[in-house]
Amino acid sequence: MNQTELTLLEQMRITALEVEHRKALLGFSSADADVLLRFGAVVRGSIHAVVDALHDRQSQIDEFATVIGDADTLRGLHIAQRKYVLELFHGVYDIDYVQSRLRVGLALKRIGVDPKLYLAVISMLKDILFKLIDEGCLDVAACKKAQQALDKLIVFDVTLVFETYMRTMVTEIELGKDRVMRYARELEQRVAERTAALEKLSRIDPLTGLFNRRVLAETLQREIRIAERTGKPLALIYIDVDRFKEINDRYGHQKGDEVLIAIGDSMRAVSREIDLCFRLGGDEFCVLLTHSTEDEARRVYCERLRRLLAERSQHLGGVSLSIGIAQTGPEAFDDADELVKRADKAMYDTRRSGKTGISTPDATSA
Repeated sequence: MNQTELTLLEQMRITALEVEHRKALLGFSSADADVLLRFGAVVRGSIHAVVDALHDRQSQIDEFATVIGDADTLRGLHIAQRKYVLELFHGVYDIDYVQSRLRVGLALKRIGVDPKLYLAVISMLKDILFKLIDEGCLDVAACKKAQQALDKLIVFDVTLVFETYMRTMVTEIELGKDRVMRYARELEQRVAERTAALEKLSRIDPLTGLFNRRVLAETLQREIRIAERTGKPLALIYIDVDRFKEINDRYGHQKGDEVLIAIGDSMRAVSREIDLCFRLGGDEFCVLLTHSTEDEARRVYCERLRRLLAERSQHLGGVSLSIGIAQTGPEAFDDADELVKRADKAMYDTRRSGKTGISTPDATSA
């Protein structure tokens, strides 16, 4: 259940039985209650004098002025003090009385009264009331009993006030801890998301969205080792855009970027889920085909790429590609650097020979 749906008594688990137990621990009996009740008339007749005397003492302490702040607050304080003094001599100290003491503790914490100031006021009030009892009673023994009863009741009250005060502080600390924990979790999540984003940026070519050269270096050697263990071949396709510098020079770099983006999109579109596409930089691309031979790479991947580029020719203009393919495995395996070199050389051989370059319909292979 939400805290706001519980009374202070329920929050602090104080029952009528607990109230009686607490009074018994302090030795406060029904006889003490009767003694205080008999002095009630004397106190009621002097209540304004008691509160005025208390105000005079409080005003001598600078810190009280800071807490009180204005005339309206001072009037409210006087009303609360009169009510409290009268309740001390009411003769009934039950669960409702305890509830009012708990509210005092809650109010003190909310308005920021330092505990030492509260204790100072209680000490002043106790001294004033003790003198009032002395002056209003001819029986010394009866005066002594009234003062003892009042002393026990004030201790009872102070205990309740401070329990509420401390409980409120603990609640604030717990709420503050929860807020800090939530903030820490949110911060961790933001850091994780930012780290993931930075990691992605460090692995992804920002123009085409393909993996970059760094990822090729990390991935290729791992995939070669997997191919060795499984005895499967893999093929690396090396792609270079023909006369790309001329495109930039003639149409501008924006057009050049559009061509690179279109090529990257086309490579991704014809790839299987297990194929990996890379932009090495500039106008150079690679595709890693696992479980594939050079012939399969040429017949399947390159053919699909050729057809798609033909469909998208209006976006690419007269762009043509030179493609080289290198296979490793299933018997003997190259290391990563050697495989890249072989695919790169095959691409240059293609460019020089003009045999297997892929081009759009309105362009010729270089």
